[in-house]
Amino acid sequence: MAKEYVVGVDIGGTTSKIGVVDARGEVLVQSVIKTDVNVEAEEFIHTLAEAIKKLIDASGKDGQIRGVGVGAPNGNYYTGSIAFAPNLGWAAKRSVPFAKLLSAELDGMPVALTNDANAAAVGEMAYGVAKGKKHFIMITLGTGVGSGIVINGEVLYGSDGFAGELGHTIAVRHNGRACGCGRSGCLEAYCSATGVARTAREWLEMSEEPSLLREVDEITSKAVYDAAKSGDALAKRVFEYTGKILGTSLADFIAFSAPEAIVLFGGLARAKEFIYEPTLKAMNDNVLNLWKGKVELLFSQLKESDAAILGASALAWEL
Repeated sequence: MAKEYVVGVDIGGTTSKIGVVDARGEVLVQSVIKTDVNVEAEEFIHTLAEAIKKLIDASGKDGQIRGVGVGAPNGNYYTGSIAFAPNLGWAAKRSVPFAKLLSAELDGMPVALTNDANAAAVGEMAYGVAKGKKHFIMITLGTGVGSGIVINGEVLYGSDGFAGELGHTIAVRHNGRACGCGRSGCLEAYCSATGVARTAREWLEMSEEPSLLREVDEITSKAVYDAAKSGDALAKRVFEYTGKILGTSLADFIAFSAPEAIVLFGGLARAKEFIYEPTLKAMNDNVLNLWKGKVELLFSQLKESDAAILGASALAWEL
């Protein structure tokens, strides 16, 4: 029987999403389990394997699954391990041979693993706006800032499997914010969802400017977005500031790999009506003349509910 289906798994700090996917990129069935960070890795992997088996049965595709693709924080494509992932308690202080253990739980079914941003890049290349492109950079704007770099149609993994940490390049060099990685001034500290909320809080504390944000219980990136949609001037300037920093960094990234396009993905990318123009302007104002006007700035068109699963599942077609 031809194996025309794959399973995609996206492991997040709170939940893990699972889906059975066909060759057209359609998620046939999907489910979600808690990413229990308070157990040993082996226990979580067993629970995940049981959920995968149950979903395959529900799909009616038993015996037709080629393999499983997994995207996870600090996932290493070369080794199949998840190493020192701060948001995954069972992998925060050790390297877990994740792909090997999951494959064993699935009776030898092949498993491929990479980090979540690389998985998003693979999914975008297989199913999204980067289909047909061989040179692009995927920037994921979520709780953090991740990136996947594609050159000549292949994801760049580097010598150790951890290449592409563009969120931890320095965006603000003088008196930059502390970043969760231990450094200061990282792009992630400014252009992630948490960075946007932090900018808004700082600006509110520094001035007495009227703002709808003064009326909310908790300032989050969504609260900033909602305020901007309601015409709040301060909230709009927060996105302009964020876009300026992001676009300036993108100009540097272009010099590194000369991509055809940069694709923005993730929760913060939903604010594109406020972040697109300042990002594009800063990118083109700061890029070398060699690439001015040549690099597209695109937003992912993958369904948000399916995107993480699709990105991970795309790995499994290579098995």
